[in-house]
Amino acid sequence: MPDQAERALPEGGKARRVFLLLRDEIIGGAHAPGTLLPAEQRLAESFGVSRVTIRRALCGLVAEGLIEKRVGAGALVRSRADRSAPIGADITTLIPQLVEIGESTTARLLAFSYQEAPAAVAAAMGYGDGLSVQKAVRVRMVRGEAFSYLTTYVPEVIARNYTESDLATTPLFRLLERSGIKIEAARQTVSATLASPDVADALGVLVGSALLSVCRVVRDGAGAGVEYLEAHYRPDMFRIEMTLNRVGSGAERHWEPVIGTACGLQEAAE
Repeated sequence: MPDQAERALPEGGKARRVFLLLRDEIIGGAHAPGTLLPAEQRLAESFGVSRVTIRRALCGLVAEGLIEKRVGAGALVRSRADRSAPIGADITTLIPQLVEIGESTTARLLAFSYQEAPAAVAAAMGYGDGLSVQKAVRVRMVRGEAFSYLTTYVPEVIARNYTESDLATTPLFRLLERSGIKIEAARQTVSATLASPDVADALGVLVGSALLSVCRVVRDGAGAGVEYLEAHYRPDMFRIEMTLNRVGSGAERHWEPVIGTACGLQEAAE
């Protein structure tokens, strides 16, 4: 049986384009809960499509629970009071904040196995081919709703110090520390990606939806790689923030990040 995301995606390229654009507008706050979307004719003119196409797109929004069709009134944007506001993390203090997020949310373990690390993962961690790792795939939840899809690789010699059940209940950073690993440094990149079928199904989004992507390599005091993380976040539920100050004078004046800005979790209902 198709999941909600598959049911929501309307047939036809034009209808899907309109659906995705309106969906992004609603999630982004361009149409506030309790307000009406523009009339079908106005939407058709705005997007340069037929009213039939608009109706298909609106049906997709109804299926996803974003709007409610009311006879004689139009399409009402529904309140999503059951969903938390986006979790925010300041990019200058992202690592400790992600640990805090890990301790204040719940996780569902989807996969756990020991295998040879992909060549790119082994190289990024500073190892050669043939590295045996423990691979885990988890979905992190806030108030029962999935917001991140995490894939981690840990050298087997380290990972044997904790169990599958440990990983399902305890943040990985804590398990590494409990195993005697002294984490000293990490390097990460933040980018964007599109949701593959497996990731889309786990996060409850459409295949091809835009996701925030974080890749991180964690190292111990000797510089050895102890964890490789690939994380995909729903942008409507997680965001990375940065506070900047304007410093310097004359031609040298520039923007500089404020290190240590407190951000915390934002859990107020929309």
